[in-house]
This record gives sequence, C-alpha cells and structure tokens, in this order.
Amino acid sequence: MENIIDYVKNWGKYSLLEVPFNEVDSLVLCQLVYLHYGRFVPGLDKRNTPVDIQSIYVHPDRDRILDDYWYRENNKELFAAVAESKRFCKLKLNYYVDIINEQEQTQFSAMTYILEDKNVYIAYRGTDATIVGWKEDLNLAFSKPLHSQYLAVEYMDRVAGYVAGSFYAGGHSKGGNLAVYAAMNCKPKTREKLLKIFNNDGPGFRPEIKAQGKYEEIKDRMVKFIPRSSLVGTLLEDQEDFIVVESRGVGLLQHNAYSWKTENGTFVRAKNMTEGKLMRDAALNEWILSLTQEETHAFVDTLYEVITASEASDVFEFGADWKNCLQSVFEAAKGIDETTKKAISKIIRSLFEITGEKAAMELHEKREELKKEVQAIRRSSKKKSGKKSKEPGKC
Repeated sequence: MENIIDYVKNWGKYSLLEVPFNEVDSLVLCQLVYLHYGRFVPGLDKRNTPVDIQSIYVHPDRDRILDDYWYRENNKELFAAVAESKRFCKLKLNYYVDIINEQEQTQFSAMTYILEDKNVYIAYRGTDATIVGWKEDLNLAFSKPLHSQYLAVEYMDRVAGYVAGSFYAGGHSKGGNLAVYAAMNCKPKTREKLLKIFNNDGPGFRPEIKAQGKYEEIKDRMVKFIPRSSLVGTLLEDQEDFIVVESRGVGLLQHNAYSWKTENGTFVRAKNMTEGKLMRDAALNEWILSLTQEETHAFVDTLYEVITASEASDVFEFGADWKNCLQSVFEAAKGIDETTKKAISKIIRSLFEITGEKAAMELHEKREELKKEVQAIRRSSKKKSGKKSKEPGKC
C-alpha cells in the first residue's frame, strides 16, 4: 500500500493536465508547507515573482528548508520526488509567511502554490508533533478565535486579491482548521473564487464560531479526511462530516500524513469507525461544549501540565509508551479537583484506547492472513500428495 511519497513517484509521470488535481495532491502540498522557505520564496507582496520548485531543488542550500521539523527524512524524500516529477516540476511558490510571536503564543505560516493548470492553492501550516503543538490544536477547537485564525483570514483575502483566477485552500492538523476558518470569514468576493477546502485531520469549531462565520456557504465545498484513530480531527466535529482513511500508523501515529494509505491515485477509504469510538468522541464533545470559556482554558492548561509530566517529547511517544506515561500522569493529577480529574481521565483514556483498538485490529488482520497462508499450504500439500499417488501407476 502506498503513501504520499509513493504516490508522487508512481503518479508523478502524469501532468495535472493529463490527470486533474485530486485529494492526494492536496495532502502533498499541505505537507510541503511544513518546510521552511524563508530564504527562497518571496513574502506577501503584490509584485512578487513566484519561485519555481526546480530553482530551490538545485540550490546548494536547499536542505535548509528541512530545518527544525519532524519527519526530516520523509520531507526530504517527498520534496525530491515532487521536484523530479512531471506532475509538480512546474509548480511555483509565492507569498510565504512565517510568523512566530511568543508573547501572543502565535505560530502562523502559509504559502501559495501556482499549479500547472493555472489554479492556485493556499496552504496553511499545521503544528508539529510536540505536546505544545497539540495544546495549540486543543485551543483552536475549544476557545474563541485565536490570533492565528485572524491571520489566516487576512492572508486568504490578500492572496485572493492578487491572483486572477480561482483557488483551493487546505492544511493538515491546525492548518486544516485555519483553512476552514479563513473560508468562513473571508470577504464575499474572496469566497466566490474559492473552489474547495481540504481539511486533513484538523480540529473543528464550537457552534458559536460556526454561527459567526459563513459556514453554511462553504460546507458544500469542504472535504475533511481523518484517520480511523483520529483524536484532534474529531474534536468538536459533527460525526458525519468527514471521510475516514486507512493509515499505517498505530493510535496517535495516524495523525502523521505520511502514514495515510493511497491506492490508484486516491486515499484508501476505511470502514466505519467502531461504535465505541464514535460514542466516546460524542461524549467528549458534549462535555467540552458544557464548559464556560474560563473552565475551558483552565482545563486545557491543566491537561497540558498533566501530560507534560509524562516527560513524553511528543504526542506519538505519549501514545506509544503508555505504561510509563500513565504512571507519571497519575502522580501529577493527585492535587487536581475531582471534576477536572475525571475529565482529564476521559481524554487520556481515549488516547490509550484508540492505540489499543488499532493494535487489536492489526492483530486480528495478522491472524486472518496467517489463517489464509495455512490454508494455502494445506491445499498445496494435497495437490502434491495427489500427484505422487498417481505416479506409480504410470510405470
């Protein structure tokens, strides 16, 4: 089964004029925006000349775009595959923005791609895999609009005013949330030019945030993909409003875009999530919506403190080494009031349960594969023994 790197290598022989832009192409662009293009791609200036991807690829300092991010080797391989492919070799990059404001706890980055078919794609960067980044995803879903969301709207309006034609927008994780928020709150003339919004496992919105924007005007142009064991992507999301995709990852590792399975130029659709997972997601979202803003902030801060006590460096490590993490979490939660402690336990139990759920499913699949192999061996043995019994009669 392929991932997005394999997809580019296998489908890169087709130009966008031969095989139209699709959902996997979107995820490729959303992953590439995680790289750092500051020294190569112009900023948000109307008279900028876009930079083609080939000029970055042949530059002696091209590896600098890989600095300070997880999945360095995967990103390096993906960038090379894109630059060497017929499908993306004419890709142009422009309007790169990268803002980090520690005082306002804001991290915002976006870039615009000009495709061979002349369409434009606005990609918003998500958070990294750190516990801090995960907290930012929670804040996006739990709280009133954050500064990064306002920046996303401003970016979309400005770029839409610069480009002549229509455009796509999208992102992975926090980037998916920013793309949807910008589409809901941009200027009407910007929204008219918007073709489609791709939200790849990004958190949803509180009802009042949707009501304040023009969600009803864009929902038919929005598509959301989440892996089977999604946590961030199901936060404050209507249960029917997403497409579930298969992933190579286990538990929280499924959030990694490189783990998503592709086949024949599309994502591999997963069977429906288990009833237990859907019920846990619904219960968690119902509880979140019952909190006041003050209670929400207090909860997120406390949850963050408790999880960081596990000493896990990222959310994937937290899900993988659950035995050691759980002990540290229990120690840190001793002084917390009972109501908050119960709520934190719900989320942490969800983290561990989705990991175990996927592991159990994989074990079942392995057993089924082994059963088929044994049956094939038995059939083969019967055929061989049958041939041997006939041989003496030929003499």
